[in-house]
Amino acid sequence: MEQKSIKLSRFIQQEMENQGYNGAAYIKKGAEVVKAASGYAHRTDKRLNNIDTRFGIASGCKLFTAVAIAQLVEKGSLSFHTRLIDCLDHDFPTFDNRITIHQLLTHCSGVPDYFDEETMKDFEELWIQTPMYLLREPKDFLPLFENDEMVFRPGAEFRYNNAGYILLGLIIEQQTGMAFADYVKKYIFQKCGMNDSGYYALDALPANTALGYIAGDNGTWRTNTYSIPVKGGADGGAFVTVSDMITFWETLLGYRLLSKKHTDILLHPHISVKGNVGYGYGIWVDQKDQEVVKYHVMGYDPGVSFHSAVYPEQNLLMAFASNTGSGTFQLMKAVEAFIIENLRAETDSNLN
Repeated sequence: MEQKSIKLSRFIQQEMENQGYNGAAYIKKGAEVVKAASGYAHRTDKRLNNIDTRFGIASGCKLFTAVAIAQLVEKGSLSFHTRLIDCLDHDFPTFDNRITIHQLLTHCSGVPDYFDEETMKDFEELWIQTPMYLLREPKDFLPLFENDEMVFRPGAEFRYNNAGYILLGLIIEQQTGMAFADYVKKYIFQKCGMNDSGYYALDALPANTALGYIAGDNGTWRTNTYSIPVKGGADGGAFVTVSDMITFWETLLGYRLLSKKHTDILLHPHISVKGNVGYGYGIWVDQKDQEVVKYHVMGYDPGVSFHSAVYPEQNLLMAFASNTGSGTFQLMKAVEAFIIENLRAETDSNLN
């Protein structure tokens, strides 16, 4: 196994160099760990990324929101079929009264989104009318969508939706009496031992946190400080280390955040997205012949890209984080192909 880890480590380092990757990677197969980092966390000061650097993960943390909701369901505070109007004291004049927590979790509620990824391409356009520095809590997002018309009737179809997760964050706050970020810190990050992760404001980042960078013309870069909300929340924007993300997976799959029953509900593909890809609660689920081959989360913002996955059959966990707007998907696919090819070669060797 040690020799395989050395080969994988060399492969990842070479891929990072070939792709000009700016970020970190952490791969764990059984007890074997391979980790690597490259590029700059702070370009002006030439400060390098390292394996313990915190990276923004954008929508990658919708799963944290889903876990928080599932914890409240497990406690009996809510059910997945509780209606929005029955668990959140706020007037939504255009919203359908039938919207449920299940539909919000699975992006099929039909609520209007403040950033519709199917029709909008430039996230920065949002801040022309609403300064990003005003968005520090879930309630601050409400004026961006609370008076807009429903997109479709609840449950009619899957359509990725950020506003739905803002509503889930508000539900968590009302049901617990805690700020959303404080709840996740206490009941998820601390329970996992994710000591280097949190919801940090861009104007108050802790040490060893990578600045997000957006590529400009002629090899120039600018930070994403004025391109995303000043503080992330229920729909995205936490900062984690890649090792903390692996710790999260191990804690979740070890039933230390939720019971087995509610973990299974969280991970179940509740709605079909496309082909063999489904969506659970805050998580993408890939299947083959009705068997799960991968659970994964992802996140993209200006200056942020993130992918993390679990491969149950291979006992494999992976996390890739970058402080640029691309790169993690390409690196993840390259590592997937490398590992699968080596597993196939190992099987052929054993058969011969």
